[in-house]
Amino acid sequence: MGRRPRRTASRAAGAPEPVRERDTQQSATPIKETAAPTTETAAPASTSTTTPEPAAAQQESRDRSRNESEGGRSGRGRSSDRNRRGGRGRQSGRSDRGEQSAPPVRDPHAFGTPPAAPRGGLRVFALGGIGEIGRNMTVFEHDGKLLIIDCGVLFPEDQQPGVDLILPDFGPIEDRIDDVAAVVLTHGHEDHIGAVPFLLRLRRDIPVVGAKFTLALVAAKCREHRLQPKLIEVSEGEHTQHGPFDCEYFAVNHSIPDALAVAVRTPAGIVLHTGDIKLDQLPLDGRLTDLAGFSRLGDEGVDLFLVDSTNAEVPGFVTPEREIGPVLDSVIGKARGRVIVASFASHVHRIQQVVDVAQRYDRRVCFVGRSMVRNMQIAQDLGYLDIPDGLVVDLDQAANLPVHKLVLISTGSQGEPLSALSRMARGDHRQINIRADDLVVLASSLIPGNENAVFTVVNGLARLGATVVTQQNAKVHVSGHASAGELLYLYNAVRPTNAMPVHGEWRHLRANAALAVATGVPEERVVLAENGVVVDLVDGIASITGKVRVGQVYVDGLSVGDVGESTLSDRLVLGEGGFISITVAVDETTGKAVTTPELNGRGFSDDPDALADAQELVEAELRRLAGEGVTDTHRIAQGVRRVVGRWVADTYRRRPMIVPTVIGV
Repeated sequence: MGRRPRRTASRAAGAPEPVRERDTQQSATPIKETAAPTTETAAPASTSTTTPEPAAAQQESRDRSRNESEGGRSGRGRSSDRNRRGGRGRQSGRSDRGEQSAPPVRDPHAFGTPPAAPRGGLRVFALGGIGEIGRNMTVFEHDGKLLIIDCGVLFPEDQQPGVDLILPDFGPIEDRIDDVAAVVLTHGHEDHIGAVPFLLRLRRDIPVVGAKFTLALVAAKCREHRLQPKLIEVSEGEHTQHGPFDCEYFAVNHSIPDALAVAVRTPAGIVLHTGDIKLDQLPLDGRLTDLAGFSRLGDEGVDLFLVDSTNAEVPGFVTPEREIGPVLDSVIGKARGRVIVASFASHVHRIQQVVDVAQRYDRRVCFVGRSMVRNMQIAQDLGYLDIPDGLVVDLDQAANLPVHKLVLISTGSQGEPLSALSRMARGDHRQINIRADDLVVLASSLIPGNENAVFTVVNGLARLGATVVTQQNAKVHVSGHASAGELLYLYNAVRPTNAMPVHGEWRHLRANAALAVATGVPEERVVLAENGVVVDLVDGIASITGKVRVGQVYVDGLSVGDVGESTLSDRLVLGEGGFISITVAVDETTGKAVTTPELNGRGFSDDPDALADAQELVEAELRRLAGEGVTDTHRIAQGVRRVVGRWVADTYRRRPMIVPTVIGV
């Protein structure tokens, strides 16, 4: 039997006709949203599956990847559907195309509030993870029920001071939390599981579906939040049913054990979500990406293909993980002193190779950092990490070993300020002091956006005398994401009707879209949709039908969502310009000052007389306002703030936060 060509859809491209009001009484609108910039709900056919550029704030905020990120149809026959849809040759999507090109761009403000979910269709929208790398969360809606794939966090940037984590915006589904049939997790990285405890606070009994190692990490995280999640373990080849969603799971390679791709079947069609994926042909655990399963699914007909975009700009193929072993052997084997290896705390295969090399050179291993210790214990307990008895020691035991007999495996490969490696570089780790004969290996990628933090750590280590080996001077890291050559294999195996790049910044998404077009997916069937953009799959066509308002939810200490953009703006002003307070008491009747104005600065200047001239200006402004009969304390405070602000700008070319306090007596 020959391979089935990519199928055609049963209607013309473009947004589906909205259902009539009487047809939607039983299908609630999936989103609670404040006013949208326009009421337009459908796009012309020629642009219905193209997308906006990212909002300005997103475009400015991220030119980097953040932290770690480094599929048969059963039951229902499709013969009648295939006859109805017909088929087309593989070349029909390529005609007169020339070079690879991504779909054109649409104005983001052209999307209005989406209509009610189409009857019999499938609605898809992301609450995080598109236009960024992190906080991945995609929502699928069919027949009034919701299925969520992944629920992760994003780590903050320098422009978000004091923020610990950034969550997906649950707002669009918060009022429909009882309609959530399940949360399916593709793998255990923080950007895919980190927000699960916060979602479970809204409803504790949501089924959480994932592979063994993924669920073990989720369970440990939930214990920290004093939650007992309802966990459903699955493995590749299995099916689960959650409301109207039939899910099938496929093995994929990634930089963590037990990664899965998920095929979601509904009467609207088949959707395949790759999760994070690469095509390592020599995986250390022998667990290949299931290309045969993907091809089988392609023979059935994949209506919508959601594809990892992280390395879509990188040509060729990712180097196999096992090729890192000989490099580590060479680097560690030549070391004469202590070796410190920094890695992601979930990269079990990388750490297994470090453990093997340490054993080969008769070195003991010590895990450093809370998440590293926890994750490696879980991996060892579940049989994913093989460590001989007596090889691992704790920090107290490590302190008594000769330096040439020790390998420390630590967190902090991305320069996280509170990580073990960063504290070593600053010289404030309580138990580990960097020595001149130490060798430090950063066995991870240098994620764009983290350069300053990483180089600060590298320079700190070098200042203390350590030799630092990074990906720049030795092949000590390979990516966990498919490069362009591998993505082409995926598109050719799956042969989707519609493609939707996910998991990437905008440059990655557009590069992935161009790959889809190059393999025969028509341009109008490639959906570029940022967070909040609603995509409806109806009669085999995926169309953008609107946009819901989504933002970033900040976790700061124990508070969730209490910190917003205005607070962060104030923090940035404080951090860059400092703080000036002005305190004065005035007569409530006359508005005249009854005390001498008191000016104080914090983080503004070390010169105690820096604000002396400003005090005279404040006194003059108070006399002027009193002469005009101004007695309102708020107006007086505004006048004082303006005077001091102008003086600071003219004198210092700075913009501190100025807080006047005017007390009426």
